[in-house]
Amino acid sequence: MTDPDDTHDPDAASGSDPEAACSYWAPDDCEGTPHCPPRCPRFVDKHGTPWTIREATDADRDGLVEMYETFTSTERAQGLPPVNDRQIHTWLDRLFDRGLNVVAHGPDGIAGHAVYTPTYAADPELAVFVGPAYHGRGLGTELCKQIIALGAANGREAIELTVEPSNSVACDIYRRLGFEVVERKAREIEMRLPLSTATAIEVQHPPALRAE
Repeated sequence: MTDPDDTHDPDAASGSDPEAACSYWAPDDCEGTPHCPPRCPRFVDKHGTPWTIREATDADRDGLVEMYETFTSTERAQGLPPVNDRQIHTWLDRLFDRGLNVVAHGPDGIAGHAVYTPTYAADPELAVFVGPAYHGRGLGTELCKQIIALGAANGREAIELTVEPSNSVACDIYRRLGFEVVERKAREIEMRLPLSTATAIEVQHPPALRAE
């Protein structure tokens, strides 16, 4: 991930209240409302579990720390998330100060986190994490789509990321979403998605109009 040191410039287009958007689950026929955020916050995973994917608040920090404490050494990538409680808190402080953060909140609390950072950059960097107990449900893909939608709505030009070549699941997800390889290195692959692409437009469609 990048390590921005400049002044935080929060994006303005992402302040909608997801709870104002709708009050029912699996809104497949929903055509959206004026209150909707760039992408519908309602998501039902492959197991049929309902989730709200929304922007993170300071009240979510404890839940994020609890999630990150469940990661083992084999479940970390590129040194992230950090290992101990103090390092996790420091890392989250930086992400909350510099980035636009979203969380996946379900029946048992927070199980996913994605961020683009820094918010002022034309091409911010994406990072996405799903709690180990919740892999294989589609949460990672949905979190990526939320970040793409927010980045496009907030006028970013592209989303960039780095991923380990051995992380085939993540690589496949990014390719399906339209990310293209910019550079291959021994230990990481750099990828980029211009937010003028059809993907960036389609992820903002209300559920009833999606081709997903």
